[in-house]
Formats: sequence, structure tokens, C-alpha cells
Amino acid sequence: MNTHLTPIHLSTFRPIALSELNEVSLMKRIDTKFIVNINQLESLLHRIQNDYRVLEIDNHRLMTYKSTYFDTEDALFYQMHHNGISNRIKIRIRNYMESNLQFLEIKQKSNQGHTNKKRVKVHEYMHTLDDHAIAFIQKTIGQQYTLRKSIENQFNRFTLVNTHLKERVTFDLNLEFNHTSFNANMVIIEIKQAKLNRASPIFAALRSLRVYPNRISKYCLGMAKHDPLLKQNNFKPKFQKINKITAS
Repeated sequence: MNTHLTPIHLSTFRPIALSELNEVSLMKRIDTKFIVNINQLESLLHRIQNDYRVLEIDNHRLMTYKSTYFDTEDALFYQMHHNGISNRIKIRIRNYMESNLQFLEIKQKSNQGHTNKKRVKVHEYMHTLDDHAIAFIQKTIGQQYTLRKSIENQFNRFTLVNTHLKERVTFDLNLEFNHTSFNANMVIIEIKQAKLNRASPIFAALRSLRVYPNRISKYCLGMAKHDPLLKQNNFKPKFQKINKITAS
């Protein structure tokens, strides 16, 4: 993971501890995503440095996340997203490496655009689902699926927390799928809010840079990239837009 290649200057942000982050966990929320070129980050961060604090764990501000995703044999969860089905699911085991924590996480998106995330701690980072994990999944989503590992990803993330509003902002970079780099110039920004508020400082800063919301799923990008047999016509414009944004 090429963290030394990311010209990000977070030292001007005041830190926030992981324990304080629980106050803005936002397990039920509205997500708004953006794609930017990594060369835009310095200007963007400079504009919002007085309005946000940065998550810091053991003197680390740029964290590493590693995830194993699970889907059905026919990639039902991927297909739901590709086909524009409003109520959709993602299931993963994620390793938060700096905090040495692993969770089984289920993300469900409603037809109103709300994201509901539920998770349970697991003892180790796994590539398979044991009986406890299967029971938790069935209880959470109310259906039983036969699941298998579909793809792995890894990326770096830093997290900003609004000093006045209930809002978190994550910046994901150095994205890899199955240990292969996806696009070194791409940064995915995700604004997480209890209620949509386009007047927040990060929204204003992005508008000033002419950066506008862009629906994107890291999971679907990886699946489409690594399995050419999957239906992916609806994602081709996404890849074209990513290439255009990150070309310079």
C-alpha cells in the first residue's frame, strides 16, 4: 500500500479520538459520494481545515482497511446494484488494521436512500462465514442466502468529523482489489449525515471546486473489473467518468 505516494497534509487538523467518534457513529444515515483526483485534495482540505477534526489512532491519521466481501454464487448483491434495485445489500468482514478490530458488517440501502449499517465484532479476520456469522446475517436481513467469498479490497482512509454538525467525511485512496491497484489517482469521498445537509462546509468546498455527487460502489467497481463475465453495461459510464476525472 503506497501511503508514501499520497501528498496529503492533515497536520493542520485538530485530532479526534476513536472513543469520541462513537458520538457520530451514524449507523443510520444519508450517504453522498464524490470522486476527485488526488491532486485536488490539498486545495480541498485547506478550505475546510477549521471546520473538521481528523480521526487519530496511535498517532496514525491515514488508516488501512481490509475487507472480504460475500455474495451468492450468481452475485445477487452485485446484480441488485447493477440493475438499480433500491433495496440492496452488502456483506463483508472488515479489518480496521490500526485499531486491530474486525467486524462482520451488513449494509442495507432503502428505497428512500437511507443506509442502515449493522455489525458485530469477530475474533479474527476471516474469509469464510461461521455459524454465528450466518445466524447474524439471517437475523439482520430476514432471509437466508448461501454465501461465498466474492472479492477482497484494501485501501487507505482518513476520516474527518464536523466540529458543529453531526457529520463524518471519509476519504478513500490507494484502492486495491485482490491485491491489484485499481486507480492510483482516484479518491472517493463519502459524506455521512443523519439528515442531508448540502450547506455543510465540505459540500460548499466541493462545489467551489466544481465537484458534484457521483454514485459509486467500491464493491461493484471491483467485481466488474475482476469478473468480465458479470453484467456491467450500466457501470461502463462510471469507469469512463473515473478515467476522465483521474486522467490529469
